[in-house]
Amino acid sequence: MAKSKSLPLIAAEANALPESLTPAELRWATAQGFSGQRGRLLALPDADGGLAGYLFGLGESVGRPALTLGLAGAALEPGEYRLAGSYGDPTLAMLAFRLGAYRFDRYRKPREPVLLDDVEGADLDEVLRLVEAAYLARDLINTPANDLGPDALEKEIRGFAKAHELEVKVIAGDDLLKQNFPMIHAVGRAAAEAPRLVEFSWGKASDPKVTLVGKGVTFDTGGLDIKPSAGMLLMKKDMGGAANILGLAHAIIDAKLRVRLRVLIPIVENAISGPSFRPGDVLRARNGSTVEIGNTDAEGRLILGDALALADEEAPELIVDMATLTGAARSALGPDLPPLYATDDELARGLMAAGAVSDDPLWQMPLWAPYDSMIASKIADVNNAGASAFAGSITAALFLKRFVKQARAWAHLDIYAWAPEARAGRPFGGTDQGIRAVYGYLKQRFG
Repeated sequence: MAKSKSLPLIAAEANALPESLTPAELRWATAQGFSGQRGRLLALPDADGGLAGYLFGLGESVGRPALTLGLAGAALEPGEYRLAGSYGDPTLAMLAFRLGAYRFDRYRKPREPVLLDDVEGADLDEVLRLVEAAYLARDLINTPANDLGPDALEKEIRGFAKAHELEVKVIAGDDLLKQNFPMIHAVGRAAAEAPRLVEFSWGKASDPKVTLVGKGVTFDTGGLDIKPSAGMLLMKKDMGGAANILGLAHAIIDAKLRVRLRVLIPIVENAISGPSFRPGDVLRARNGSTVEIGNTDAEGRLILGDALALADEEAPELIVDMATLTGAARSALGPDLPPLYATDDELARGLMAAGAVSDDPLWQMPLWAPYDSMIASKIADVNNAGASAFAGSITAALFLKRFVKQARAWAHLDIYAWAPEARAGRPFGGTDQGIRAVYGYLKQRFG
């Protein structure tokens, strides 16, 4: 569609109608009670009774989410629009609209897209890479497990690597035991499709080493400690950490940040069959420590433990992992605000600051050492779950911390990867969390 045919979308702050409106449009907006209320969309008629464009309310500037224009992208009918009015930072405005316009159409008749013309002054490359990163993560999370098991997720990663001209290394099945990844093997061995560890790298070997680790549980029954049916309904999203790590990797590579990037994604289905690992089993991890299984539904930290141990062996500058790890994180901070754990407070502050700019919030939680006793074992070095119902997100982070000894810094994001209700820039369903926060921090530090 030619730009001349695009409809204007005129952004207005609360109680500040744009001066560009005609007298007739001003009268219409006033008659309809439009005063820039956050999220309100008002059609503007032309002189012939047709559609001249839309007014969109941004609301008050104080405390306004950076991606408020995403609400317009979600609400508008298919077509092409051009942004006008008082929309603030052009890059964030364009990004917000396009993130809000996301739609997952794999299993239904696709609708025509909602498009936005390039916004003058916007960093178009930055918008495109961050939109592609988010859409990649969302599409993977929204895909159900019958179409995204371990084999299919590996195939998706291989496709990603091919697009970026990268080599992929995969260790699968019993080779995991031969190459010392016993916990990944134990968690995934009961499934019809083999467990595996997928790895790829990018960048110059001489640049600072940054390693990303993503939890790739394609479906989680809970294992022998089986979840109730309600608890399984969203378990297709238990690979949300892997999906977001892939999106983050895309942004880093596309921006050509000055890092040597390494990505590790352990992939399993936590299924139930004869070879299932059991409560009370003791597993020996890659780093030599022993883990008593207090609950087979605490499987994500097991596969991450082996992957983190591998990441740590080369003592990188930074390790970042993302995982849909605990319900306790959602009880503490809700679905929109992922807990952040870090071994370096300056790193944590930098990540939170970058997330605040791009409406990708994180909240630092403590690696509270006294709670380590909650996952003590009487027969092994540690229990994967422990007996206490308290501080579940913290104790999970403390468990993971045991596998990071040599890296200069480590950050763990306990993400939800799901939007139970649509909000600005994030439609309902599988969602990106942590991508813009970590990317923004890395860009500032290694750009």
